[in-house]
Amino acid sequence: MAEHLASIFGTEKDRVNCPFYFKIGACRHGDRCSRLHNRPTISPTLVLANMYQRPDMITPGVDAQGQPIDPEKMQEHFEDFYEDIHEELGKFGEIENLNVCDNLADHMIGNVYVQFREEEQAAAACNALQGRFYSGRPIILEYSPVTDFREATCRQFEENSCNRGGYCNFMHVKQIGRDLRRKLYGHSASRRYHGRSRSRSPPPQRRGHRDRDDYHRDRDDYRRGGGGGGGGRGRGSRHDRYDDGGRRRRGSPPPRRGRSPVRESSEERRAKIEQWNREREAKQ
Repeated sequence: MAEHLASIFGTEKDRVNCPFYFKIGACRHGDRCSRLHNRPTISPTLVLANMYQRPDMITPGVDAQGQPIDPEKMQEHFEDFYEDIHEELGKFGEIENLNVCDNLADHMIGNVYVQFREEEQAAAACNALQGRFYSGRPIILEYSPVTDFREATCRQFEENSCNRGGYCNFMHVKQIGRDLRRKLYGHSASRRYHGRSRSRSPPPQRRGHRDRDDYHRDRDDYRRGGGGGGGGRGRGSRHDRYDDGGRRRRGSPPPRRGRSPVRESSEERRAKIEQWNREREAKQ
């Protein structure tokens, strides 16, 4: 019986545990879901919920004033955000995957998933970012059960054939341009979770200093006007977007510990979580 339960754990046949939470670390039913959400106590992957605030949050392709947004400006806004958080999260260890959801449903919009090489690195990032703010908004993060993004992403979206649009229940991962990918990951960079390097959006034109300054000014105006809490401050550096309430982290990131054991397969994780369920039931 135990082997059968372990074999169906996290699948549609499992009537106890939520398959969507197991696969993508999010569920549209939230705490009202009729199935269990087994939140891990440690994981190499963190999810920062609703962190990316796209300029067209209210209506896709339209800003808060009802004006259409240039797609190139949208891509620049996203890539600036991506580079910003990659730099900040990279202080805690080597990043294997950094994915931002392009979905529109409330439980997935703007979700940022970061997968570190070691669980200790994810733990250091989780502890350091608790209680901090980004662009005036609190950072809400937790460990995620997702370790294989191939199971979490929508393959139809990658092929431009998903008919559910932004309300699909699987991840629609927003792509960065080729130039930024090479800058952050090197010339051999590719989407590590599925091994493809195809970008859905064409790489943006190289911007001159004046264009970049104008863009940053527009972006900061958007953040202050959109509830970002800028409070009329000057532009400042990108590190000023992170606010820890006066408890700024000093010094270098924590030293790298010994490597974690080899990450488990889906079957091993199902067996371990099933064991946790049995122990919890025995204590009740």
